[in-house]
Amino acid sequence: MPTSEHHAPHKVVVIGGGYAGTLAANHLRMRADIDITLVNPRPEFVERVRLHQFVAGTGEATVDYGTLLGEGIGLVVDSATRIDTAVRTVQLASGRVLNYDYVIYAVGSTGATPSSVPGAAAFAFDIAEFETAQRLRARLEELPLDAPVTVVGGGLTGIETAAELAEQGRTVTLVCGRTLAPSFSAPGRRAVAKWLSRHGAAVLEDVAVTEVRPAAVVFADGAVRASALTIWAAGFGVPQLAATSGLQTDELGRLLTDETLTSVDDDRVVAAGDSAAPSGQPLRMSCYAAGPLGAQAANTVLSRIAGTEPATIRLAFSGACASLGRRVAIRQLAGKDDTAVNVYVGGRMGAAIKEVTTNFAVSRIRREARKPGSLVWLKGGPRPTLP
Repeated sequence: MPTSEHHAPHKVVVIGGGYAGTLAANHLRMRADIDITLVNPRPEFVERVRLHQFVAGTGEATVDYGTLLGEGIGLVVDSATRIDTAVRTVQLASGRVLNYDYVIYAVGSTGATPSSVPGAAAFAFDIAEFETAQRLRARLEELPLDAPVTVVGGGLTGIETAAELAEQGRTVTLVCGRTLAPSFSAPGRRAVAKWLSRHGAAVLEDVAVTEVRPAAVVFADGAVRASALTIWAAGFGVPQLAATSGLQTDELGRLLTDETLTSVDDDRVVAAGDSAAPSGQPLRMSCYAAGPLGAQAANTVLSRIAGTEPATIRLAFSGACASLGRRVAIRQLAGKDDTAVNVYVGGRMGAAIKEVTTNFAVSRIRREARKPGSLVWLKGGPRPTLP
């Protein structure tokens, strides 16, 4: 009597349950013969683009994974400490070890309080992760409304945080380092500056914080400004798991990959999201790019399982949004190469676009859970010329 041939399922471990990793896990379900495990240090999904709302108490920023993950995906609440490519295992902080055939490396990004600024690590709060946002929210609740708050960083995270607090009547200073909203067009920057000024927030351009004290910040010229609370929103870092695992990274610590998002060291390791550095020239860290990169990484794994050639990155940008409190936002338009054009949508219409965009980041993960392979994105953005 003939016996049917049995193949063991392909084991894929997705490290990181953010926008890129969660979508990648759902996308992998395009094949029924894959055993998918998602490793994440928290039991809930964090909407990072809502953390400024969470801090201000105007919104929540977590979602139950049960509403996001497709059937059959195993969630392991733990932290990966090492990827051992020689024996194909992922070691976890609990001591547990996961075997894999492929890894999708989607550890995301973190806050970055620079060691070069005395007191920043000890006294400033970052807003890039849920745990630090929880501590920041608790600290804010202890402070009277008129206590001076300093937000360091003139990018979108700094702007949204400063605006959220200013709308509540807090005394806010936004220290830009160089330019306010450097990724925006001049008209977009003027609109942001006008809103902040109208709501009483002081904006300091071409000024850098060189020291953070428990109740003050110090500027490069030696000037001292009172600051009952300092929020550091100037740039991001990444977890050092790749480097710890002996894999090549860029200077920040993002995993070096080729244009298919495959590690330059091991074709069983594929990166997605903020922690990927394709050809050493990473895309902008963003929720916008995370979903497509998650799908792209999953497609690369699916291609390798099928024995076909993976596709290369084709992702175009269209602009970015910045909320200014709960009723206004700026939707800055950009070319496919992510260069801002002199067109933006502001006011309540901008706020509506921002809210739709934010909701879409989660709804597309849910849709991918219901219908793996459904995600589509704007393609054709030119990649930088590679060496």
